[in-house]
Amino acid sequence: MIKLFLTRHGQTQWNEEGRLQGSKDSNLTSLGIKQAELLKERLADERIDIIYSSPLIRAYKTAEVISSNRDLDIITDKNFKEINFGDWEGLKHDEITSPQYEIFWNKPHLYKPSTGESFKDFKKRILSSLNNIIKNHDNKNVLIVAHAVVVKQILNYFENRPLEKFWDPPFMHSTNLSLIEIEDENVAEIKLYADTSHLETLKAANS
Repeated sequence: MIKLFLTRHGQTQWNEEGRLQGSKDSNLTSLGIKQAELLKERLADERIDIIYSSPLIRAYKTAEVISSNRDLDIITDKNFKEINFGDWEGLKHDEITSPQYEIFWNKPHLYKPSTGESFKDFKKRILSSLNNIIKNHDNKNVLIVAHAVVVKQILNYFENRPLEKFWDPPFMHSTNLSLIEIEDENVAEIKLYADTSHLETLKAANS
């Protein structure tokens, strides 16, 4: 059996500013670092054998914080980079006027990017690396540190969720934690889904 832990990076400067990041990048905020530290504490009693990370700095730095008390290398995989938003990257949400932007969020099955990445191509690259992990890491506990849409795609895949329901709840909050137990390529169970209970102390401090 493989235990597959999934998380999104901590909050970034562009998250705070409401800018689309995609294949571009920005640094973690102090809150983002704290979120990663709390996830590190959450995982302290879990065996982690291997860590995969998107090479984008926001994910890699999150992985570094989470693994700082473990003697593990972080394996970067470009296939776990966030979906490419093309010309929208770096813009604030209210600066984007393309009709395709509304379609991306509300009717993803009809989305046709002009400069970005299609859901079909995005899913293909994610599953390429995911299937290699499943094939090559039997009886291991694997942590993947990536991005909101990447984590969403992996969970949707195991749920057999159709593309038109891609954005159905729950939302992929920063450093949310999911756990999928995989018996073989055809038997998988989601044991934990986008959980953020380790962030309750932050919520209490801001209430």
